[in-house]
Amino acid sequence: MKSIVVVGSINMDIVATTDQYPVHGDTVFGHSMQMFSGGKGANQATACAKLGKQVQLIGAVGRDAFGQEVIRTLTENNVDISLLTYTESKATGCALVTIDKTAENTMLVIKGANDELREEDIIEKFKDVEAGSVLLIQMEIPSKTILQAVKLAKEKEMFVILDPAPAAGVTIEALQYADVITPNAQETYELTGIKIDSIESAYKAGVYFDHQLGVSNSIIKLGSKGALVYQKGKTFFVDPIPVQAVDTVGAGDSFAGALACAVAEGEALESAAQFAAIVAAMKVTKPGAQKGLPTLEEVTAFCQEHGLNGYRTQLQ
Repeated sequence: MKSIVVVGSINMDIVATTDQYPVHGDTVFGHSMQMFSGGKGANQATACAKLGKQVQLIGAVGRDAFGQEVIRTLTENNVDISLLTYTESKATGCALVTIDKTAENTMLVIKGANDELREEDIIEKFKDVEAGSVLLIQMEIPSKTILQAVKLAKEKEMFVILDPAPAAGVTIEALQYADVITPNAQETYELTGIKIDSIESAYKAGVYFDHQLGVSNSIIKLGSKGALVYQKGKTFFVDPIPVQAVDTVGAGDSFAGALACAVAEGEALESAAQFAAIVAAMKVTKPGAQKGLPTLEEVTAFCQEHGLNGYRTQLQ
């Protein structure tokens, strides 16, 4: 059993719900506004912790009210925050999220303190990182910081899961250090120029990642249509889990966190991706990127209730 280290962003999410998004220059009325702890790094670390894994989070927050709240939430969810960086120069990151009646979301992210996580911070923090563990990383922090983390991870013989999200922050150079990447359709298009609308197009993208970018393993997420696991030319399709979506914020993060948990337990990518798909499906049925994340006990109960006993439902 390997430990998990997450390097990534920490934000406060301000979430508004409405029937439809306003067009440019328009004003529409919404239904509700709530504040949730978020950020891709914090979401993924929390997903791991709620699934019962020991996880260290490396990230940066400001010394402000938002920072205090996200720290409280992380601690409450049993995430190890001993490797965090605190900054006076910028406020804690913030995401303005709008969710429409289809449960899809748009985000405006203010990186804030996340931009203060530097290469030297990574070098210092990695002194306390266990060799041979799993690194889970995304792209809401500076590109040089990302590169420093994945390079040190390979020196420590860690298994690197790289979630190339958001699409606007993709650092292609970092891909060569990843053991597996987990892009969604938008991120895949950003990286390959291939529009993902079918299993066949996802396979073409997997081939592109392998032959053009040197990434031999990828899990291409197709949203409600499932996911394609590509491994050095071989593929495995992960069937979608039908649920009634309420909030898709954090769905990809829950997938990545669950994947890291299963990989840390020695699972093959196929079964790890199946487990991750179940966790992500459960997450979208509840509001809040972190609040809506399921525990392992809830995942087990969900599988039993929905006849998913063929999937891996237990982590040690």
